[in-house]
Amino acid sequence: MTIELDPDQRAAADRLERLVDRRGRPIKGARGVYLHGRPGRGKTMLMDRFLATVDADRVKRYHFHWFFAELHSAAHETGSIDIAIERLLGSARLVCFDEFHVHDIGDAMLIARMLDALFARRIALVLTSNYPPEQLLPNPLFHDRFLPTIARIVEHLDVISVDGPTDYRALRTRVASGFTAGRYLIGGTPTASMVEVPIGDRTLRARTVDGDAITIDFAALCGAATSAADYVRLAQRFRRWTIEDVPRLREVPPDWAMRLVNLVDVLYDADLELTLCAAAPLPELIDGVVGVPDISRTASRLCEISQPVSAAAG
Repeated sequence: MTIELDPDQRAAADRLERLVDRRGRPIKGARGVYLHGRPGRGKTMLMDRFLATVDADRVKRYHFHWFFAELHSAAHETGSIDIAIERLLGSARLVCFDEFHVHDIGDAMLIARMLDALFARRIALVLTSNYPPEQLLPNPLFHDRFLPTIARIVEHLDVISVDGPTDYRALRTRVASGFTAGRYLIGGTPTASMVEVPIGDRTLRARTVDGDAITIDFAALCGAATSAADYVRLAQRFRRWTIEDVPRLREVPPDWAMRLVNLVDVLYDADLELTLCAAAPLPELIDGVVGVPDISRTASRLCEISQPVSAAAG
């Protein structure tokens, strides 16, 4: 099927093609690409469409949460962040990161070291982000410390806006499979049983576990001190997810809502089925939320779940 690209997407696709030769092999030292724009504008689609034409033997593609989970695991195993970075990069000549973002100063320092390693090895780099480079790590307490890394990004990558007027996820044109096979339910009666699920040296109290399916209460998952790396580990075990009792997010602490953002990111990238039982329709669920970066991306992604219906209606 031919994909009709809007003008921003067409310009970005043309630029991506210059990263490989006519045989689809990454060009060593090629100037990289930084695609940015609001959620649902097709950045990930463009990256994956491009990667389908590239020699897969010399390419690494990561969602940012998955990369950091692997980086921390490798660093723990080797005792060195630098060795861990080298291990993850391997012999790649092209590295792609989806949903590149920087909100935490600790992550920012790791990102700086990772980018330095990539640039030093002249590895071609593709990043997608909801933020232009100058808006990375926006916290005014730390932003100045990240300015040298922002300058290196601009030095080594062509910055291209992919920010057309349409949120394509809201059109719900994808075939219902994986993530999009899930449902957005309003209300419902919570599951009564409880089961402990190990995660590292801790446990979470899920409602039910049935093979590769997990049902868990929002407060138990997002109200606990869980991380994106925890969600990556759980996503490797469970393919079907049901999150119950999701309140209007303005009614919970911002860190709870941020954990839901991270969870949806992980499940969406892994294309895992999500059923979300919420207190209100999606617009009301996120209305009035402040202090939660990327909440708009979560709303865009949840648009791809089936039309919201009453839980009683099934």
